[in-house]
Amino acid sequence: MNRRVSILILLDIFLIGVSFWLTTVIKGVSFQSYLGNYGNGVLIFTLTWILTSLIYNKYTFTSYSIRHLSKNIITSNLIVLAIISILIFLTRNDYYSRFIVFSTIAFTTLAELFIYNLWGVLKKTQVLPDDVLGKVERSLRRPRPVPTITEEPIDPTRVKTVQKAILSDFSRDVYCFLEQHTNLFSDKTLIIATTTSFNLLNQPSNTFKTIINLKRVNDIRRINKFFEAANEKIPVGGVFVCMAETQEQRKNRILSKFPPILNYIYYLFDFILKRVFPKFSFTKGIYFLLTRGENRVISRAELLGRLYSCGFDVIDEQEIDKMHYVVSQKIRKPYFDMEPTYGPLIKLRRIGKGGKFIKVYKLRTMHPYSEYLQEYIYRKHNLQEGGKFKDDFRISTLGRFMRKLWIDELPMIINLLRGELKIVGVRPLSQHYFNLYSKELQERRIKYKPGLIPPFYVDNPKTLEEIMASEIKYLDAYDKHPLFTDLKYFFVAVYNIVFKRYRSN
Repeated sequence: MNRRVSILILLDIFLIGVSFWLTTVIKGVSFQSYLGNYGNGVLIFTLTWILTSLIYNKYTFTSYSIRHLSKNIITSNLIVLAIISILIFLTRNDYYSRFIVFSTIAFTTLAELFIYNLWGVLKKTQVLPDDVLGKVERSLRRPRPVPTITEEPIDPTRVKTVQKAILSDFSRDVYCFLEQHTNLFSDKTLIIATTTSFNLLNQPSNTFKTIINLKRVNDIRRINKFFEAANEKIPVGGVFVCMAETQEQRKNRILSKFPPILNYIYYLFDFILKRVFPKFSFTKGIYFLLTRGENRVISRAELLGRLYSCGFDVIDEQEIDKMHYVVSQKIRKPYFDMEPTYGPLIKLRRIGKGGKFIKVYKLRTMHPYSEYLQEYIYRKHNLQEGGKFKDDFRISTLGRFMRKLWIDELPMIINLLRGELKIVGVRPLSQHYFNLYSKELQERRIKYKPGLIPPFYVDNPKTLEEIMASEIKYLDAYDKHPLFTDLKYFFVAVYNIVFKRYRSN
C-alpha cells in the first residue's frame, strides 16, 4: 500500500467521523451517546467503505480529470450505500436511524467530491515553463528592425481596387490607419478577411511581408493557430495587422443596444456563457456547442498576449469605430504554448529559498495570456508607487476586487502547508521582478524562505528603492531576533491592513 492510499484511507476515516457528527447535530441528538450506541455499526460501516473503495480503485486513480475522479467516488459510494441498505434489510435491524446512516454517506460523498476535485484541479493547473518569460524579455530587448514604409512602384489599378475594397466596408479612419502603418498597395501585402488558418496556410510562402486580416479575431475558433499561420507566412520584421472587439467594447455595445434593466440581464447571461463557461473544463464543451467558438469575448490583454506568445511584438494599437486594431511585427517563431494558463486557479513560478523555483498557487486576477505582456507593460507604463505596474490593463474587474480583499492569495495557504512559504517574510518574486533588485539583495533574500505577509505592509514603501530598503530592514531585524521580528511584523501588518487600509494593487 503506497503513501497516497494510506493518506486517502485516513482522510476517509476522518470524513466519516465528521459526517457522522454533523448528522447528529442536524438531528439534534447527543453525538457521544450515539457514538457509543453505534460503535459496532460505525466500525462495520467504515470497514465496508474502505474495502469497497480499494476494490473499485477510488484510492488508486491515474487521471486527475473531474469526470474521472467524480465517477470513481460516486460508483464506489453507491456500492457502499447498496451494501449497507441490504445489511439493514436482511438483519431487520430498525435500531439504526436511516437518517444517520444515509446522511453520513451523503455528507462524506460531498466532502470527497470537493476534496478530490480540488486536488485534481491543483494537479492539472498549468505553470508557465521556467524559460518562457526569460525568452520573452530577451527577445524584446534585442534590437529589432523598425517597420518602414518603403517607396515602391505603385500600380494605379491596384490602388483603386484596394481603396474601393476597404472603404466599401470600413471607414476612412480605418483606411488611414492601415495606410499609415503598412505598404498598403504593395504586391507583397496580403489583405484578407478570414477566420480560418487554412486560408493563410494556403497562400504561397516567401511572398508576403505584410498580412492584414479584416475579420474580427473574436470569430476565429483557434486564435493561436491563426496567428501562428500568419507568423509562418511573413519574414522576421514583417507586419501583421488584426482587429477585434475587446471585452470593454462588447460590454458597452450590449448595454447601449438594449433598454435599461433588460440590458444588464442580457449582459449577465452573456457574461456567464461567454466568459465563465470557457474557463472550466466541465462547461467548456457546452460553450463550444452553443457558440461554435464564434463571437467569443476577448480582452485587450488576451489579444496582445496571444500575439506575443505567437512571436509578434506590438507596434501600435488604436480603437477605431468601436473596434481595436493592432499592428504587430514578427520578432521570432511562436512558442506553441499548448497549455496556457486560462482557468481561475493558476500556479506562478516564483523564486524561493536557495534560489529554487516554487509553484505559488493563486486565483487568477489577470486576463489570460497576461504573463506574456510583462515586459511590454514595463516598457509602456513603467512602475507606479508600491512597485506595481502603472495603468496595468491586464488586471480584470473581478481581479481588482479579489486583490483588494486578498481573496486571490488564499490558495497560497497550500504553499504554506507544504513548507515553501512562511507567514511573514519577503514576497516570493517572479524572475522579472527579481532581476530588478540589486545584486546584493538578490543574493541575500534567497537565503530566507519567502512569506505570505511581506514587510511592504509594515513600511508602505512607494518606490522600488524603498521596497528594497524595507526588505533589508526586515532581514536585518530577522537575523537578530527571528521569532520576535515575525510576530512584530505580523501584528503591525494586520493593523495596517485592517485600520489603515494598506492594499496590494
